[in-house]
Amino acid sequence: MLFALTLLSLPSLAQEQAKDTTAAEAVEPDWPIDTLGRRTPRGAVQGFIRSIARENYEKAALYLNLDSTLDQKQNGAKLAHALQRLLDQSGEIVPYSLLSDTYEGREDDNLGPNLERVGEATVNGEEFDLFLEKMEDAEGGPIWLFSSQTVQRIPPIIEEADKPLADKVMPQVAVETKWNGVPVGQWFFLLLIAVLAYAASWVVIKTSVFFLKRGWRRAREEHIAAIIQAFSLPIQLYLALWLFIITTQRVGISIIVRQQFSQLTVLIGLAVFLLLLWRLIEVMSQYLERRLTRKRNQAALSAVLFLRRGAKIAIVVFGVIAFLGTLGFDVTTGLAALGIGGIALALGAQKTVENFVGSVTLIADQPIRVGDFCKVGETTGTVESIGMRSTRLRTNDRTVVTIPNGDFSSQRIENFAHRDRVWFHPTFGVRCDTSPDQIRYLLVELRSILYAHPKIDPESARVRFVGVGASSYNLEVFSYVMTADYNEFLEIQEDLLLRMLDVINASGSGLAFPSQTLYLGRDTGLSEEKTQAAEAKVRQWREADDLPLPGFSEERIASLRNTIPYKEKDA
Repeated sequence: MLFALTLLSLPSLAQEQAKDTTAAEAVEPDWPIDTLGRRTPRGAVQGFIRSIARENYEKAALYLNLDSTLDQKQNGAKLAHALQRLLDQSGEIVPYSLLSDTYEGREDDNLGPNLERVGEATVNGEEFDLFLEKMEDAEGGPIWLFSSQTVQRIPPIIEEADKPLADKVMPQVAVETKWNGVPVGQWFFLLLIAVLAYAASWVVIKTSVFFLKRGWRRAREEHIAAIIQAFSLPIQLYLALWLFIITTQRVGISIIVRQQFSQLTVLIGLAVFLLLLWRLIEVMSQYLERRLTRKRNQAALSAVLFLRRGAKIAIVVFGVIAFLGTLGFDVTTGLAALGIGGIALALGAQKTVENFVGSVTLIADQPIRVGDFCKVGETTGTVESIGMRSTRLRTNDRTVVTIPNGDFSSQRIENFAHRDRVWFHPTFGVRCDTSPDQIRYLLVELRSILYAHPKIDPESARVRFVGVGASSYNLEVFSYVMTADYNEFLEIQEDLLLRMLDVINASGSGLAFPSQTLYLGRDTGLSEEKTQAAEAKVRQWREADDLPLPGFSEERIASLRNTIPYKEKDA
């Protein structure tokens, strides 16, 4: 349970260390240094462990709050020894790196300003927490001691029958010979437990993966198998670490040994967490890389590779800071240096970052793709490549224009490749001496061409007399040609313009010339014959009440549809 809480707190470990150090520096103590190191919770626990390791129980008693008001006579040395035996058999203490190293202790544990939880133990099958409480010495400085409530829960006598398993199975010489206050046999037994824990976790994970692949068909798919492989090693290491911690506690390995290894277990837990992140990033990036390679999306592939490198660098930086914080180094100075260096780097690489953000925007929003014909600002061309820094366009002059992605993404982008049809909208200026009936004739015949042409969208087709110019009467044509291929549009536009010029010529009128032009030739004037024919046609429509102005009827449009013979390009 304690290790699980420890692992969950790993991501914020460096930040907590920085907060503790900052808080410690903010306090200006006016009291002398405590030679026993009891000013902080971490110092008090470390001092107690060192004292019992040296079997100096008189000194270890100085870390206990012995309440003089108790009726029973308290023997501090015996209670310190009993606390050690209790911790050896059924207790554990929070790793040093997770204990507060400030005078005030942790302020986010909801225990009040004078209490600090440092571990747990079991007496007669009942678990209870071990607390430190803050006292004041003669100089008014803080002193952290094992609380009187914790001391009262310590059994004064612990049965010798409950001696550690290692002391039972190891030779007597290994039990009697001690190193750092602990029998040598327990150190060897600890190494044996580590090997057995790793072997057991290896068997469990390999067996689980084997049955998972046999029982779940999707587990054999490439991306699922990669995810299982990514999780297998970190879970195996975590399980081995958990088995190691639980076993060392259950077999009664001395708290002195376990507490010295607690720092190592936190570091291994942190390494396992970082390893899992590293492998997941690798699996996800490889999956995206395969998909983008199949789609030949080189721009997105470059972004994925760049982000993978950035994520791995972030993991390394975070890991170094967390490791240093766990080992007790002051990381606030390093964090401040990284912050200042990051600001300087950001200022120096502002354009690079801007171009990278622009490339990410182009990849995510996809306003253009490779091969699209588009207009960016004043530049028109075909997109040849979208890189991490810039995008290249091949212009109609066959030159290559390179635009930084930061500028590219901020400009107005017109993509011609996404249109589903092309706008056909010429304006014809006919001579000012054209009669109104001739204009009506032109409106009818020009609209008939649009409605009859199989490549014109009839819903959008219209021809209107839009105004009188300085030297012409202006007829505006508006319609959409049903093609997305610009070359095909040019062919259709050519056919339409020629047909419309024939209609204008047949009306007896003509295109107006600018009034500023001086003609040296003799003007032949209008064709009386054609004029009379056009006016007769309009008169015929009017007499038959069939003049399709201002709009064509649905029946007339339907009768005209696809009556113009137009040979389409062979597929």
